[in-house]
Amino acid sequence: MSDKYFFASLTRISDLESRPFSVCPLPRYQWATGDYVVGEVIPPVYQSSSVELTNGRIAYLLEGDLIIGAFGIRRATLEAVGDWQSIESDDRMENMTTAGLFGRVTSKSFLLAPLTSLLYRGHVLRDGQKVCMKDFVADLPALQYNCPTIIIIGTSMSAGKTTTARAIIHQLKRMDLKVVGAKLTGAGRYRDILSMGDAGADKIFDFVDVGLPSSIVPPEEFRVCVRKLLSAIAAEKPDVVVAEAGASPFEPYNGSVVLEELKEQIRCTVLCASDPYAVVGVSRSFGLTPDLISGIATSTTAGVELVEKLSGVKALTLSDRKSLPELTQMLKIKLAL
Repeated sequence: MSDKYFFASLTRISDLESRPFSVCPLPRYQWATGDYVVGEVIPPVYQSSSVELTNGRIAYLLEGDLIIGAFGIRRATLEAVGDWQSIESDDRMENMTTAGLFGRVTSKSFLLAPLTSLLYRGHVLRDGQKVCMKDFVADLPALQYNCPTIIIIGTSMSAGKTTTARAIIHQLKRMDLKVVGAKLTGAGRYRDILSMGDAGADKIFDFVDVGLPSSIVPPEEFRVCVRKLLSAIAAEKPDVVVAEAGASPFEPYNGSVVLEELKEQIRCTVLCASDPYAVVGVSRSFGLTPDLISGIATSTTAGVELVEKLSGVKALTLSDRKSLPELTQMLKIKLAL
């Protein structure tokens, strides 16, 4: 009987579910970021042990289950830190995000649920060659990116960026605009851009589409990849792009590269804040003044008032329907509609 595999969502750009492959361990010197590998679930197994599949569904795991994911790097300030380079001779690793980002965790927040423990079983091979995420990146012509863009950045991870993106996309679709939703940095969980599609985005993209399991790569390598991604977005000819830069521009996910590449097309900058005082820190340190502040820090009227008092920038609670007319008016002005 052939092995049954769970295909983590980082394999969604591949054809691994439909075409045969083999699995074989490779020597350490052949390992690299973006390699597709097999991990076997090992004890302890928790109720939270799960994997995000290529359709976005969450599957819960049992001991002995086999997952195909990709080697990668994570540097999450509020969750986990780890990388495939830290895997030791025992071949133990963790599923660092439910998307199948595999590596050895070196630091973890006590607030984070236990991660799924795995044993490296081998690389995915075809014709004796390892199969990598970049094998499935389409060779698209380079296009000029001239799309009006609303950029959403954060003071930290989990600051409310994706929720804010959904609210903005929803309002833009009510204006009968063609909208692309994109997550340009972060660690590759499919659910974030799927939620943009749920909000009405006509097309969704993220860095996984250009072969990256996370956006932690050398800046110039990331710049090449993000330009490919922007070309793919431009080919859709959207009226507007709502782009999220995961985490914050200061973290090692290359958010600053995204801002450099998009700066000529940014029509509106939304800063999602986890704390009212963080707004001031990011604005001063990064030298930017956002057009709008939202996120967790604006969850109540007290938060909104404090943010506006500290920053002098308009703040809105986008989860409150009463704020949507004001958001719509701002978007029309910024997009010259």
